[in-house]
Amino acid sequence: MPPTSVHLNGSVNLPDTETVMREVVTRLPTGLRRLPDGETGDRANWIWFQLERFRQTPGLEQAAAMDQLAEGYEEMPKVRLADGADPGAVRWPDLGYADAYQQSFEVYRTLRDEGAVPPGVRFQVQYPTPLAAINAWVVPEDQDRLEPSYEAALFADLDRLLGALPHEQIAVQWDVAVEFGILEAQFLTAGQDLPSIVERLARCVDRVPGDVPVGLHLCYGDYQHHHFRDPDSLALQVQVVNGVAEAARRRVDWISFTVPQHQRDPSFFAPLRDLRRSEGTELYFGLVPYHPDQQAEGTTAEQVRLVDEQLGGGEWGVCTECGLGRAQREEVPPLLDLHRAILDRARG
Repeated sequence: MPPTSVHLNGSVNLPDTETVMREVVTRLPTGLRRLPDGETGDRANWIWFQLERFRQTPGLEQAAAMDQLAEGYEEMPKVRLADGADPGAVRWPDLGYADAYQQSFEVYRTLRDEGAVPPGVRFQVQYPTPLAAINAWVVPEDQDRLEPSYEAALFADLDRLLGALPHEQIAVQWDVAVEFGILEAQFLTAGQDLPSIVERLARCVDRVPGDVPVGLHLCYGDYQHHHFRDPDSLALQVQVVNGVAEAARRRVDWISFTVPQHQRDPSFFAPLRDLRRSEGTELYFGLVPYHPDQQAEGTTAEQVRLVDEQLGGGEWGVCTECGLGRAQREEVPPLLDLHRAILDRARG
């Protein structure tokens, strides 16, 4: 069947939360199940938001910058354990997500109460996985030593948020990007492999209580609208999803997949036949380009056909491969319109 719903992966390059939410619900009046706050302000550049927290943490110190392996990606600043510092004694500062999302929820609540947000549309929050910031900002030899305490701090931030907001109105997404950089041998790493990454992701999923929907955003990066590596097929993404579905104690409620914009090779989509989809899990595919004029004629229609063919029926939807945080601001409204246009064209 053709796609029937849309998903936004989180970031939206508009001035503030209210502008993001009003623009989204106006341009996507149907097919939207969750509403993000756009990750505006300090969170606009994803995990750069966390770098200052790392720099503020007692026991950590600036290290020499180290090149990432992915071609075209910038040299990233790094921190290390100070000489003599005990990794078990590291105490992280307030990571900032819970406070930001509580403020955004008040905007969502106001818009919902005035009828601007359609009934049933939840407030969506996005968290990077603990490994994302650890891999990005910590030298490889200290990553394993610092990851447990940072994971505990990030999970505590999420717990605080979930304790403050009504569960029937919210949803949580984990952004899974650095993990694919590691698995595709593009990022410096302390030696993580597929089983260890699946185990980590299952912990993230299970941290969200069963009465709150949880999703995974599978991402290959969006630096200057380029992946750190183009996936050869959906095989690795399917392996990760299947592994998490088996390891986690609860269902993953939605998954968004990366699909390179001009990919029309049937072999790319063929691994979807191996996807073990739990009943009720929503699937979204990145068929919406980063720029309104990037869509090659006929490409999306062919991609829709290939996805539907491999899924063998069942509902699914469309998204961009990453968020809209790196789109030019004037491009955001037409990109939102493009989500709806793809659904309209697919329905015929």
